[in-house]
This record gives sequence, C-alpha cells and structure tokens, in this order.
Amino acid sequence: MPFPTVLYESDKRIATVTLNRPEQRNALDMRMCDDLLSVMAAVQATSAELRVVLFRGAGQVFCAGADLREREGKGPDWVRERRRRAFAAYDAIAGCALPCIAVVHGPAIGSGCEIAAACDFIIAADAASFRYPEVGWGTVGATQRLPRIVGKQIAKELLFTGRKVTAAEAVRIGLVNRAVPASDLDSTVVELVGAIVEAPPLGMRLAKRCIDLGMETDLQRGIAIEMSAIEEALAEKEWSQGVKDFARRSRDKRKDKT
Repeated sequence: MPFPTVLYESDKRIATVTLNRPEQRNALDMRMCDDLLSVMAAVQATSAELRVVLFRGAGQVFCAGADLREREGKGPDWVRERRRRAFAAYDAIAGCALPCIAVVHGPAIGSGCEIAAACDFIIAADAASFRYPEVGWGTVGATQRLPRIVGKQIAKELLFTGRKVTAAEAVRIGLVNRAVPASDLDSTVVELVGAIVEAPPLGMRLAKRCIDLGMETDLQRGIAIEMSAIEEALAEKEWSQGVKDFARRSRDKRKDKT
C-alpha cells in the first residue's frame, strides 16, 4: 500500500515502517504525520498476522525533526493542527498492540526523537545521536515521554540545553537499549526480532499491555492489571501450549547432554 512519505513493508511476521523523505532528512511534515497514522491503521488491520514492527529512516538520518520550512507564512491555527496530527501519530505508535522497535542509524532530532520514544525501545548504531532543540526555537516538545524514560532531571537538562546526546550516553541514561557498531546494527535487530516473533503472540501483547498500563498507576493496581491478563491468557489456552513447548525443549536439552 503506497504512502507518499512513508514506506510500509511486511515480510512474514515482521512489518517495517521507513520514514522516506531522505532529501529532506526525513523531516516530519503534515503529510508524514498523516501517513504514519494511515500506516499504523494498516498495521492494526493485519496485526493478527504480524509479531513486531520496526521503524527506520531512509538515507543517512533517522529524522531531522519537524519540517520548519512548511511553517513559513503559517499562523497559530495551522501550527496547532500540525501538532495535533503529530501527537496523534506518536500516540498511534505508542498504542500499537505489537512490539515496536526504533532502529536508529543516524541523527534523531526533535520529532524524530518523539517517534523513536513512542516505540517500545530503541536500538541504535554507535554513530547515532539524539537532540531536543525545541526550547531553543521558542517552543516546547518531548516534555512528556522523555521524562518518563530518562527521569525528570536528565530530561530537563536535555530540553533546556538542546545539546547532542551520543548513542553511548543515550544507553547510559536509559534512552536507548543498545548501541552497536553500524555494521552490527541489522544483525542485532535480527537477533532481537527472532526472539520476539517466536514467543506466543498473546503473551507478548499482554505483557506489553500490562507494562504500559501498570506504569501509569500504583503497584497494587498494576498487580490487578497483571492478574486480569493472566486470566485472559488462561482463557485462551495459549499458556498450556507454552508449558508443553518448554517441557519439550527441556527434554531435548537433557537428551543432548547424554
């Protein structure tokens, strides 16, 4: 299915969403906001067949942030609508029932950081970088997801200064899960995805739901959310197949040792 600014491909159980404005360094414009929403609707429509969604950027840059050129001559109402559509796109990514992984190979700036942060986690090349320049432009952005990932004090520093964060530092502060040499990026993603797609799909979706909902409440309510998910898993019988598969693998390992 074609989208003007985003490539969408699905291969077996893996969907790949690629920001595709390389000449503009994948800057996020109004059209891309709408395309991301449409892509996530396509993912939702085929989610029973899929297991994981990867987010990438075409060219040398993951995403250079908002396309400021399209704002020239625009008034406040246009800017409000642009932000509304951007937030809707981020929310659609964050609300996806499937695991979503941002594969960041180059710079991620502003809105690019928001797209990556809306995913469940980020895998980055060691040459990748992250920057939040909105305050320096006289506006605000990333004030909600970033503090929930790296904590309030670090988020304030990054937003107040707009300084560049290397991939190594991004791992250190918890923004990125892994930073690997660019030559190892694809193989690292393949390894991670391999483990995800082999897991029972219901268990994966329930785990994501429990984490996301549980982090928005206190521990006791979070436990109640998990208990509800366990009941759903029991009702679907997927858990019994998982137990059987575990027992089979254990027997196979014992046989190999003998």
